[in-house]
Amino acid sequence: MAEKKSKRLKLGAMIHGVGGGWGDWRHREAITDASVNFGFYKHNAQKAEEGKFDFVFIADSVFIHEKSSPHYLNRFEPLTILSALAAVTERIGLVATLTVSYSEPFHVARQFASLDHLSGGRAGWNIVTSWLSGSAGNYSKEEHPAHEIRYRIAQEHLDVVKGLWDSWEDDAFIGDKQAGVFFDPDKLHTLDHKGEFFSVRGPLNISRSKQGQPVIFQAGTSEDGRNYAAKNADAIFVGHENIEEAKLYYKDLKRRAAGFGRNPDDLFILPGIGPIVGRTEEEAERKYLEKVNLVTIEDAITALGRPFNDHDFSQYPLDEPFPELGDLGKDSQQGGSERIKRLARENNFTLRQVALRFATPRGNFVGTPEKIADILQQWLEEEASDGFIINSAIPGGLDDFVELVVPILQERGIFHTEYEHETLRGHLGLEVPANRYTKVKAVVQ
Repeated sequence: MAEKKSKRLKLGAMIHGVGGGWGDWRHREAITDASVNFGFYKHNAQKAEEGKFDFVFIADSVFIHEKSSPHYLNRFEPLTILSALAAVTERIGLVATLTVSYSEPFHVARQFASLDHLSGGRAGWNIVTSWLSGSAGNYSKEEHPAHEIRYRIAQEHLDVVKGLWDSWEDDAFIGDKQAGVFFDPDKLHTLDHKGEFFSVRGPLNISRSKQGQPVIFQAGTSEDGRNYAAKNADAIFVGHENIEEAKLYYKDLKRRAAGFGRNPDDLFILPGIGPIVGRTEEEAERKYLEKVNLVTIEDAITALGRPFNDHDFSQYPLDEPFPELGDLGKDSQQGGSERIKRLARENNFTLRQVALRFATPRGNFVGTPEKIADILQQWLEEEASDGFIINSAIPGGLDDFVELVVPILQERGIFHTEYEHETLRGHLGLEVPANRYTKVKAVVQ
């Protein structure tokens, strides 16, 4: 039996420009062009690296409209900004979101392999299937694939990308000037894939990187999403209302991973949180209320529509019970929309209550550095998470976390004080995957 790994937090930092909400850009300390401001991204990436975070994370989607949140209206493409950040950081992992529903496997394999080389083996791919149906219109498609079909696409897409990443065995490039041999042709492999959704010949025109292959992230909460994540992901980005819900999810995903023949310790569950840290409880509460007061009910209603494929909730009475929506959300953000409907049903919430709770979640992560550290430690020790992805709920939120909370976590021995590895796989304690063709040769010999 494999030795159980010591319990240490894994930490990522989401860099999200002007913020995830609709009113965040109005904060008195917000930089209004933060989402296209390289200095802002550079500062946050370097701050996270100063705090010895394992990675930074860039979220994305491929469809907007006039009511989309400010950050989504005007922002960097993830792989582009991460390639720039690779040049101004040294150790921290670089994770980009990219959709499988609207991308070609060969191009994706090449992009992430390039980022992996540029960064010295620090790249990670957050796989999404895209839930907004309007995305289809940006890619010459008549309609958005249904939820179940998107996950079939996702499985084949990832299989192809991983196959392309193995096009070259690790020692294929000889570079023998004297003999005039640049590479060993026996160590170059053509994938020649023909499947339900993709036909890709290969080989890929770039070698494997220092970490073998980029690390795979996913955010699965629906039944299909959970199975996909448990089978394929190295790390899962998820959101939870409370520790009880988080424990159930954690146990379920680890069980599913074991069912796919995996070591559950090689799958990291990383809830996304937006801690608001104050040197006193009063300061933390003031910061939280300042954020809440930026959100109008109109913005909250708009935000609530997003996991329901931008459904227009303004058509319903605000102070009557949350509307009966049937299967709405099934083919968009299925896990998130179902959770919202369940929350409303179990608590008899009105539409106003649901919208404000969704737009301005109070959560437990508001308080002093010691309080925040206590909660993170509890989640780790009670198997509700393996770490967290820290989102700056307010401007300067990451700075506060790095300067005030991280030292406490380090003093308690649940977060490292220095980087112990150079690659993202190394940070997470994951083995470098062997090239599939090298493995076959080893078995034959």
